[in-house]
Amino acid sequence: MLKGIQALHPAQERRAKPLQLAQLEQLVASLDAQIATASSEGNAHQLQVHTRNKALVLIGFWRGFRSDELSRLQIEHITVEPGRGMTIFLPRTKTDRNHVGTTHKAPALSRLCPVAAYEAWLAASGLTEGPAFRRIDRWSRIAADGLQASSIVPLLRALLHRAGLPQSDRYSSHSLRRGFATWANSNQWDLKMLMEYVGWKDVRSAMRYIDAADPFAQHRIETALSVAPRPGIAV
Repeated sequence: MLKGIQALHPAQERRAKPLQLAQLEQLVASLDAQIATASSEGNAHQLQVHTRNKALVLIGFWRGFRSDELSRLQIEHITVEPGRGMTIFLPRTKTDRNHVGTTHKAPALSRLCPVAAYEAWLAASGLTEGPAFRRIDRWSRIAADGLQASSIVPLLRALLHRAGLPQSDRYSSHSLRRGFATWANSNQWDLKMLMEYVGWKDVRSAMRYIDAADPFAQHRIETALSVAPRPGIAV
């Protein structure tokens, strides 16, 4: 009986709101302003906090990481090639059925760069090993253990709210992955390319993130219209 009701009246799945590229830019601009203020005031605590948050957001977006993955990043598993990119090794993930770990790469970018943001965080924190992202108390003491996965969603929402983005409560760590998938899909990444980059093994898992990227196919249609020859006008 219940299945019949569900078939007739399917509940709409509540999905995380994707963090669009323009919103990422607004968020990073807010963090950059806070970093600049902290630096000019000599406020080491605020400088560390905002620098950490910027690195966490940019790595989370460009790698499509969830909160669980971000909380488990280890400095010794991250290799940086300045100006080129970074390689991140995760010993275990949800899709790693053989328990051999997965390797992810992220490029250095001219702006919104995850590599430069991560290097800045290491310089500000002085960390050389252990969890990449950690709690920082008011006295600038950095915890030995990493951020809890459950703390990243409230942190992200607080950052978005402070940056002036509306409906911040509708975002989660999945918003970073969904936002990247949205961006990649609108820039003509095919499904295979996106799955390989993010690390999805199951097509259905991937489609949950990209099916809302361009629901009206506006981007593709507008692109096609802009390059299609216009018919002559009859007189």
